[in-house]
Amino acid sequence: MSSEKNSVPPMIRLDRLSMHYTLGTSRIDILRDVDLSIAAGERVAIAGPSGTGKTSLLLLLAGLERPTAGSVVFDGRALESLNRDQLADLRRDHMGIVFQSFHLVPSLSALDNAALPLEIAGRRDARERARAMLDRVGLGARLDHFPGQLSGGEQQRVAIARALVHEPKLVLADEPTGNLDDRTGSAIGELLLHLNAQARTTLVLVTHDMGFAARCDRVLRLSGGRLGDPDTLAKACDGEPA
Repeated sequence: MSSEKNSVPPMIRLDRLSMHYTLGTSRIDILRDVDLSIAAGERVAIAGPSGTGKTSLLLLLAGLERPTAGSVVFDGRALESLNRDQLADLRRDHMGIVFQSFHLVPSLSALDNAALPLEIAGRRDARERARAMLDRVGLGARLDHFPGQLSGGEQQRVAIARALVHEPKLVLADEPTGNLDDRTGSAIGELLLHLNAQARTTLVLVTHDMGFAARCDRVLRLSGGRLGDPDTLAKACDGEPA
């Protein structure tokens, strides 16, 4: 039984992933020879000091940035082998992204924002499914409100609904509670993990909230361009700035 389980390919595999940029005559290494496997349905938190490349790693996982070297394989497909349109289709059909700054379209209602991925995909039931998802995140009475009429926590709930409405295989969350007060952030974190568990979706989460991170299956530390798998949560946050 265990050999069969081990033979299942990972949802995400990073092979010697590296990323750098040049500033004047200096080379700045963001990621250096990162290796990582994440199983389908696994919840992984990425921790580490600010400016260590956590967001860059998420952008590489989403195919929004190209690595300098190495490979990102998602569900058996090497992202570096896909063109811009193929990557856009992959994100549309199989990924959901939750940003720290919400990234809602200000001229669209909560319902229209949540329905956007399905509308782009040409789904006829887009608004019906978006309405049901907004109800699940507690915004059934706020469907017609625009982002400017919603609190920060409500805007992040819309963003979570938008990320999950098309039932993606992978959810990438970049500091989803970072712009919220502690109480609201705790509620949003609980909501995201609850919905993720219900959908059995793979989740990769960047957060400085170590209580939030501890709810995941693994906590990884990114520092000096390298990714480590600490034995304890205390080791994961050792030396990190507030």
